[in-house]
Amino acid sequence: MSKKIVDLPISSKSLRDLNAGDQVLLTGHLYTARDAAHKRMIESLEQGDELPFNIKGETIFYVGPTPAKPGQVIGSAGPTTSYRMDPYTSKLLDLGLKGMIGKGYRSQEVIDSIAKNQAIYFSAIGGTAALISKSIKAMRSIAYEDLGPEGIYRLEVENFPAIVVVDARGNVLEAFKQK
Repeated sequence: MSKKIVDLPISSKSLRDLNAGDQVLLTGHLYTARDAAHKRMIESLEQGDELPFNIKGETIFYVGPTPAKPGQVIGSAGPTTSYRMDPYTSKLLDLGLKGMIGKGYRSQEVIDSIAKNQAIYFSAIGGTAALISKSIKAMRSIAYEDLGPEGIYRLEVENFPAIVVVDARGNVLEAFKQK
């Protein structure tokens, strides 16, 4: 099966053209955030503050990268279990988030919100953290430095391998349907 090339930030046309099960290579920029950063973002919104980056049209990679070795941009960068972000995801999708990358299942509420907001959920294969890190070309801290690797970073990626798990119509890849 050939892989589809997808530029980030992801366009509406790309979202419409992707289907559950498609293998993709992502190129462009994305942001990292795990549960601690998600919690802090929602708390900021509840306090009337702005998010540390403009979330409209963006993609978040659920990852807490390990420290880079000398001469590297980033250490291992394996995906985090996505359902840990589910309590925060619908709010971020309503604000314009268009893509998420993680591993594992999503709740029905999040799947419905993905479809409602014409967004997408990709899975990066767990266990390939060293391989994924090779597709990350640049990294800079954006917010929440006190969280260490769980802070928010902006990554520049090239040919980042992923699979569409939930497409913009709410279709779920069979292997990821909860039984």
